[in-house]
Amino acid sequence: MRAQDPAPQDPTSRYAAKDVVAWLGDWVVTKGRGYLDAVEDLRVEAETITAAVKGTRPRPYRVDIRFQPAQSGDLRPRFYCSCPVGGHCKHAAAVLLKALEEREHPDQVRPEVLNWVQELRRLADTPKEVKRTKAAPSFRLFYLLDGPDARGDYRVNCYKARTDTLGRPTGALQHWIGFERALTTPPQFVDEEDLFILRLLWNHHPRERHGDALAIDGRQGDEVLRRMLATSRWLMDRETRLPWRLGAERNATLAWRPDARGRLHARLSSRPESARAIPLDPPWYLDPLAGETGVLRTQVPPHLVRQLLTGPALSPSEAQVVAATLAEVAPDLPAPALDSDAFRLIEAPLAPILQVVTAHIYGLSGYRDYSDEWNRRLFDYAVPVFRYGEHRFGLDEKREFATLASGETVRVRRDAVAEARLIECLAELGFTQIPPHVIYAARPLPRPSFGLASEADWEDFKSTLLPRLREAGWEVELPADFRHEYVDVEDWQAEIGESAPGWFDLSMGIVVEGRRLALAPLLVGLFNREPRWLDLRTLEAIPDQATVALDGPDGRRIRVKAERLKPLARTLLDLFDGGVQQDGRIRVARLDAPRLAELAESGRWRLRGMDAVRQLADRLLRTGGVKPVPTPPGFALELRPYQQEGLAWLQYLREQDLSGILADDMGLGKTAQTLAHLLAEKQAGRLDRPALVVLPTSLIFNWKHEAARFAPGLRVISLHGKDRHAQFEHIAEHDVALTTYPLLWRDHEALEKQEYHLLILDEAQTVKNAGSQAAQVVRRLKARHRLCLTGTPLENHLGELWAQFDFLLPGFLGDAKSFARAWRTPIEKHGDNARRALLARRLRPFILRRRKEEVARELPPKTTILRTVELEGGQRDLYETVRSAMDARVREAIADLGLNRSRIVILDALLKLRQVCCDPRLLKSASARDVRERAKLDLLMAMLPELVEEGRRVLLFSQFTSMLDLIRAELDQAGLGYVELTGATQDRETPIRRFQDGEAPIFLVSLKAGGVGLNLTAADTVIHYDPWWNPAVENQATDRAHRLGQTKPVFVYKLIVAGSIEEKILALQEKKAELAAGILSEDAQGMDKFGEADLAALLAPLP
Repeated sequence: MRAQDPAPQDPTSRYAAKDVVAWLGDWVVTKGRGYLDAVEDLRVEAETITAAVKGTRPRPYRVDIRFQPAQSGDLRPRFYCSCPVGGHCKHAAAVLLKALEEREHPDQVRPEVLNWVQELRRLADTPKEVKRTKAAPSFRLFYLLDGPDARGDYRVNCYKARTDTLGRPTGALQHWIGFERALTTPPQFVDEEDLFILRLLWNHHPRERHGDALAIDGRQGDEVLRRMLATSRWLMDRETRLPWRLGAERNATLAWRPDARGRLHARLSSRPESARAIPLDPPWYLDPLAGETGVLRTQVPPHLVRQLLTGPALSPSEAQVVAATLAEVAPDLPAPALDSDAFRLIEAPLAPILQVVTAHIYGLSGYRDYSDEWNRRLFDYAVPVFRYGEHRFGLDEKREFATLASGETVRVRRDAVAEARLIECLAELGFTQIPPHVIYAARPLPRPSFGLASEADWEDFKSTLLPRLREAGWEVELPADFRHEYVDVEDWQAEIGESAPGWFDLSMGIVVEGRRLALAPLLVGLFNREPRWLDLRTLEAIPDQATVALDGPDGRRIRVKAERLKPLARTLLDLFDGGVQQDGRIRVARLDAPRLAELAESGRWRLRGMDAVRQLADRLLRTGGVKPVPTPPGFALELRPYQQEGLAWLQYLREQDLSGILADDMGLGKTAQTLAHLLAEKQAGRLDRPALVVLPTSLIFNWKHEAARFAPGLRVISLHGKDRHAQFEHIAEHDVALTTYPLLWRDHEALEKQEYHLLILDEAQTVKNAGSQAAQVVRRLKARHRLCLTGTPLENHLGELWAQFDFLLPGFLGDAKSFARAWRTPIEKHGDNARRALLARRLRPFILRRRKEEVARELPPKTTILRTVELEGGQRDLYETVRSAMDARVREAIADLGLNRSRIVILDALLKLRQVCCDPRLLKSASARDVRERAKLDLLMAMLPELVEEGRRVLLFSQFTSMLDLIRAELDQAGLGYVELTGATQDRETPIRRFQDGEAPIFLVSLKAGGVGLNLTAADTVIHYDPWWNPAVENQATDRAHRLGQTKPVFVYKLIVAGSIEEKILALQEKKAELAAGILSEDAQGMDKFGEADLAALLAPLP
């Protein structure tokens, strides 16, 4: 049985005068004390206090105070007042203080009662009558009657709605308040009968009151109700939308009934009993059970009914005053009296009930054995209730009177001694009353509430305390979803079988009461309720022995220890997001066999089908070791030991029908290892189809050159240049075909006709955008095996790594959306290193990465030198002018569009500042043309002649080809020889050969055109004229010189403008490097997402 809500409390018992001062202030409270005698119709309910306060206007102000708990557990009121101030006013202060005064002096006769009695005297001699008419029915405008309010008034609310063929409202009821305008220009949905009703109501509507409802009173109320009934559009409520029916007249007598505080109210009692009596002339009843309304016939003069029914609740002393007055002015009417003998006595046995409730809380502090927690979400407590027959009383309710559903007030004989003995029994069983202010929740616990010593006591409640409570006579009401209603797991089972090619189906189950339940859907429900299970950092904080509840399919809760679930969450966390099928199975890629093997070893499972999984896991993890492979005969390069291992790894991938990424550092010979692999495939007879190599345009020459030099036995065809179309029909006659990324989408039809033995992507990060045309084409090409070559598999974000694996092993990492949700967002945005480590373990079998410092220690040293220069004069002024203008523009864009949608404006701002640093002439503006200073170019031209004179061979990189044009002009003027390679260079082989042969000491290279793939070991000096965001791009460019074959120390110069955006770029580079290292190795700690703080730093003024 669901626990019933505990009995409400009087709010005046929970605040004092000092609280009123704290809420409203000394000045307001001081003014409010002058209005204590102006408070009328004070009504104190469980969570509200309402009253009317006479002010400067003809009609009293209506005050409505509603109480709600604060997070601290204190009572916090919300104020409404119809005065111009609106709430936090002297009228509200007067009402709060008046309520306290009545609590402290409950038997003092209030001035308002004396005023009411005086009005009762006056009305006793002035009977009135009202004419009644009847009108024809109509449609479309509907009426609802609300009340009584704090003054005892009833009001008519009007709604417009569409009607069906029977005139019933359909669709939404739209509140309508256009009364005044309708009287002169009625809308179509207001007919003549509606206008008559509206005029009757409007004629008695106070002009100073601007409300959304029209008051109804005794003078015209009878006719209004009859006309509303006649329309069949006076509705009982907004839910059922049933119209009231006119019922028979009922005889009624005046009766006085006590409320929960023992104060007396006047009411009209009828047979049959009705829910409400409307004080009109004559009075009307509302009987929602019968759906009827009609006239009450009573001996009480109609003009006295309203005064009596809307009168204040009377204390015993006040009841004596009213009784004396009625004896004088209306001796035939019953007088108010708290004579218990006048009420029907209910004698029923005491039935104690303990209502168990679970509250949603923010935290708790200082309660028994509970630790002080601020992340606790649920707290259990119990509320004792005493039932006598159908009547329930809370522990703090000392009253004996109760009101039946029929409206009759009865007296219930209670057994105070037995109730006290039952409360003592609760204490003996471990329950204690919960003090105020130890629980922090949106709503305070009802008072009094009782709690147990700890959470563990509630976990054992049903097995230990519940039988003892019942033995002591308590009836215990547990909610249907009682969170400690547990059944235990009898067995843990798992089955693994192959489904579609490349996939396993993992079926995990638990046995509960002899029935096997699919475990995965239960875990999905748990993880959705408690996201801490999907965050590996908070997961580790869950104690192994903590009890965890799983929601069973039949509503029962299954109890398990956290130690049984943590390995599942830790190992398979990404698969619970969209990977659980309808039958409860989890689809796992065969390549994830190491994860399944790890899971099998982490728990006490009864497993079936694990043999194949363990064998595959052993192969993927290479527990037996990759067998050494000899260098193929005829390969004209002596492979270093690590290159020999790379060849063996490539052969292993082919043998296991796997794909992977050879991710050695730039300069460690990935091309040579791949050529050795291709030659071995040919000599073994497996290269019966050509291998297709897709690479950047700048590497065509390098691949052709190294293939001819190291593997002359391979027949290589280059599908590049204007005459390439004639070569397509000869692809099958060759061992290796070379094409470029820019040509893929142009030549895709010819390339897709051929099937390949091996598809290789060199500088595979080029297809990091999975939606690009090149990326789509490579996914359509048919090949037995696939391989990626890249020194930087991850440059900017994890999405690039996903794009490469989506090409290599489609489906292994899911789709882009699920990968971002399960991996990219937690790792990149939240710094989840535990999840990063899990992803690294999954990818490790398919990535071979060696660092230069680990395997090529014989390389000469590389020295990085930072050369800074300060802006001066006009160039400094230009930088600050541009910075200030772009800062304002960026802030405005972010305010209007947000950070993500302001990307174009931000990039434009950063570009302009970088251009000013490089050379003012890059900024195409009139103010820039007048600037004569060029600090960085002057520094460069001071360095180059000296470097050349020392015999240095210099690679000079810039992202701006226009900057290279300016540098070229300076070199010409200085008489320094150079060659150049940019995206516009048609003949790439000639400048490379001239530089390598020593014909030119300086090689100008655009970062995009020459930053990857080139072998320029003739250089011993690298100058980065301007920094780029991504350190991997700069490192790739540097390694054109610092690579195998280099015999001289390499010096790397970075030219930086001090205090400018360029210095900030260097700081951001470190974060990019951490992201890559975190996935490709085990030594990174975290990373940050570029955000507004980074942007503010980039746009900071010069020091």
